[in-house]
Amino acid sequence: MFLPKYPDNPTPPPAHTHTAATAPAPARRSLPSVSIDQKTVVALVVGGVVLTALLAAVAVTAISVAVAAVVLRSLLRDQHRR
Repeated sequence: MFLPKYPDNPTPPPAHTHTAATAPAPARRSLPSVSIDQKTVVALVVGGVVLTALLAAVAVTAISVAVAAVVLRSLLRDQHRR
């Protein structure tokens, strides 16, 4: 009674058929060559180190400002309770 009914052909026919292209494939454009020398690599590494140091300095400054704010807040809260 509750048995599934399977179709006779379980694989449907393909939705589209492949046809051979009659037009030639477009020509690929070559990219201009880029020369990377040792000075360029050194400049990129130094730039990365400088940016990382600046990011670390900003993070340390933000943490120290947050700690100072918490300390000042606790000191001011103690004064108001007296």
